[in-house]
Amino acid sequence: MKNLSFVLIFFLFQNARAQVQQLTLAEVVQLSREHSIASKQAATQKKTNYWQYRSFLADYKPQLALSGTIPGFTRSFVEVVQPDGTILFQPVSYNNGILGLSLSQNIAATGGTIYVQQQMQRFDDFARKTTRYNGIPFEVGLKQPLFQFNPLKWDRKIQPLKYQEGNQQFIQSLEQVALDATGYYFELLVAQVNLQIAEKNRSNNDTLYKIAQHKLELGKISQNDLLQLQMGLLTAQKDLASAQQSAAVASLKLKLYMGSRDERDLELGIPLEAKEFDIDTRLALDEAFANRSAAIGFRRKILEAERDVQSARKDNGLNASLNATFGLSNQGSRPGEIYVSPQDREFVELQLVLPIMTWGRNRARTEVARANQEFAQQSVEQEKLTFEQEIFTQVTLLQMLQKQVKLTKLADEIAAERYQIAKERFILSDLSVTDLGIATQEKDIAKRDYILALRDYWQSYYSLRLLTLYDFEQNKKISY
Repeated sequence: MKNLSFVLIFFLFQNARAQVQQLTLAEVVQLSREHSIASKQAATQKKTNYWQYRSFLADYKPQLALSGTIPGFTRSFVEVVQPDGTILFQPVSYNNGILGLSLSQNIAATGGTIYVQQQMQRFDDFARKTTRYNGIPFEVGLKQPLFQFNPLKWDRKIQPLKYQEGNQQFIQSLEQVALDATGYYFELLVAQVNLQIAEKNRSNNDTLYKIAQHKLELGKISQNDLLQLQMGLLTAQKDLASAQQSAAVASLKLKLYMGSRDERDLELGIPLEAKEFDIDTRLALDEAFANRSAAIGFRRKILEAERDVQSARKDNGLNASLNATFGLSNQGSRPGEIYVSPQDREFVELQLVLPIMTWGRNRARTEVARANQEFAQQSVEQEKLTFEQEIFTQVTLLQMLQKQVKLTKLADEIAAERYQIAKERFILSDLSVTDLGIATQEKDIAKRDYILALRDYWQSYYSLRLLTLYDFEQNKKISY
């Protein structure tokens, strides 16, 4: 019978534990990185960044294209000028189909395009029941802007920085997830600690109130002391109800952020501080400028400002374009005749535009671009100073909090021991109700201060990782 009772108690205990999901800070951070909406958005943004870069790279590779007009049927009346100058409208019915294959390549150094193409044209005159072919067996051409802004050249400088910036932004986003998850973790942990304190205080106050009732009968305490303990019990009961609500709300927030659908109650452990490690401020600054997307963005913004100035200068001056082709062409009644003794085909064209009188518009546009460049340089310098200040502040704060956690932990242990002694002295009628209340308050404050110090420490820890993208515990760059 005793064995059966033991098995039943063990089963009930295990079943109760099964209804609780126990998590550590590291587990919450990892679950958030894997399942939170924020982490999924970061992964999607990284994928978008990758394909944008692939699209950029494709612009510098040969492009093969098939183009055509099939069919090109027309049935209508068209005006025809007669020898005497009059106009007659004649009926026409024809199909004019064109099919071409071209291979083109952008030239990044000059901004031009070189291409090779082949073309076949078929003309069916239904009114006269004739068919003719016209074609270009081979043609090589060049389209070259002269004295114009070359976007391809600047894209080769800027787009790789954007790609690198996007990759580092992904790492930052996951570190931001860790920081946010830490905030939600400690919000729930503080609520659970407050709930534990409230439950313990209610239980202790209930026990002490019953003891005080017995003492009052023996004449060892006054009616005022008893009422004071009764008020303490009522306050503890109200604190317990408030703490239960706060814990439920904080638990829901954490589950939502983690993307968890687990209906079990969360039970969080109190995390210990990381092993103490030294932080070199110079190393933190160097890693931040090497790893952060903002630091890469500094270089990108300067290049973009230089590009805009160059674009304004080139677009406001002489603009010319050279179009040249050389190839072979022929015509015939059958497709094969196109390739029999084809004739030379040449085309050269130089187009130019030179602004003469713009009433200062071109100069104004150039000066605006230069002013924007100067503003961008000033903004970047200010952002660099702010960036360095954030790093320095966070390094100093984390080093201070490493010591702060140890002190608050010691204070928590001392306050808990002092309360236990005070409680025992009160039971032995060796301590007043007021002194017992003070010891209780000090115990609760010390416990909360320790948890809050841990919260500040871990948030500072993950903030420094976010600002530098460097793991100072492992002495390596953060990567995913």
